[in-house]
Amino acid sequence: MISEDAKQKMRDAVAKYPVARSALLPALRIAQEEEGYITPQGIQAVAQIIGVHEDEVTSIASFYTMYHAKPKGKYVVKVCNSIGCYLRGCDNLLKQLEDELGVQPGQTSADGLVTLETAECMASCGTAPVLQLDDEFVEQLTPERVHEIVLKINNFSGRTPGD
Repeated sequence: MISEDAKQKMRDAVAKYPVARSALLPALRIAQEEEGYITPQGIQAVAQIIGVHEDEVTSIASFYTMYHAKPKGKYVVKVCNSIGCYLRGCDNLLKQLEDELGVQPGQTSADGLVTLETAECMASCGTAPVLQLDDEFVEQLTPERVHEIVLKINNFSGRTPGD
């Protein structure tokens, strides 16, 4: 359920633009922050406040990878698998993450802690391979750095590797 506070934030975002539709992305972000992912209620609220059809909001939300159609883990790890990262070993690093985190790409751990995903390009070919941990980009990955990331996630959660 989208709260009145979130709806007001969406209206405030609309007020910042000369055309209401320009606030569609910020409004979707607010809806996702409210519920953790884009729900049908979030789509409906955004459509009403922006003044567009729900189908238009859905098409935008499904186009951008930053919007989630289902719940994600507390931590989201995205591994770039574009050609630049592939040539520098991202496939081996992804396998290492699968083993150490205990999830496959597209899955969230049973405890809801971590979601592992792949991304086509993170525009960091010069510092490949790269991953994104929530909003932080980690470049020039090595097996050691990947292990440090897993330890960081586990330390914040109290998990042991492979749980």
